[in-house]
Amino acid sequence: MTHSEDRDRPADHPLPADRRPRADARRNRERIVAAARETFGESGPDTSLNEIARRAGVGPGTLYRHFPSRPALVTAVLQDRIDTLCAHAEGLLAADSPDEALAEWLHAFLAHARVNQGLGSALLTGEAGGPDGADPADCHRRIQDAADQLLTRAQRAGTARRDLSAADLVQLVVGIALSTKHDEPDRSRPTRLLSLILDAVHPR
Repeated sequence: MTHSEDRDRPADHPLPADRRPRADARRNRERIVAAARETFGESGPDTSLNEIARRAGVGPGTLYRHFPSRPALVTAVLQDRIDTLCAHAEGLLAADSPDEALAEWLHAFLAHARVNQGLGSALLTGEAGGPDGADPADCHRRIQDAADQLLTRAQRAGTARRDLSAADLVQLVVGIALSTKHDEPDRSRPTRLLSLILDAVHPR
C-alpha cells in the first residue's frame, strides 16, 4: 500500500496496530541516528544525549529504548557512515575512469577516517575493543572490500600498480588520518599526503 493510500484510509479503518509501532519506531530510530551524526560531527561523541533527543524530536526515553548506552548510539552512527562509504564505492564501480574512481573514493575515505576517529579508531583499524555492539573486524573488512573492488578495477585498466593491495591503501589512509589529527593550522596537509600516495599508486 502506498503512502497516499494510507492517507486516504477512512478514520474508521485505521492501519493495523502491528504496522504503526514498527513504522514509528523505525522513523524515530532514523531521526535519532541522523541527529547523533550531526551532533557528534559538531561536538564529538561526548555530546549530551538529551540534546540529541531534542534535535531528533523525541523524548530521552525513546532514545534510550533504541540505544540503551552511549556506545550503542556511537556504533549506530559509525555503521551508518560506513554504509554510506561502501555505497559510494559501489556507485563508483560504474565510473568511466577506474583511476579517478579510486582517487575519489580514497578522498572520501580519508574524510570519513578523520571525522570518525574520535568515535572509535578500532573500527578503522580492525582492532578489538570497538564500541559495544560493533564488530571492528567486520567494519574494517567492509571498508577493505570496498577499496579492493576499486583498486582491482584500476589494476585491470593498467592505472594502478599490481603489487599494491587494498590493505596497503587502507592502512596508509588511516595513517594519514591519525597522524594529522592535531594539524589544525595546516588543514591542507592530509590532502597533500594523500596526493603523494595516489602518485605512488600509478605504475612506474
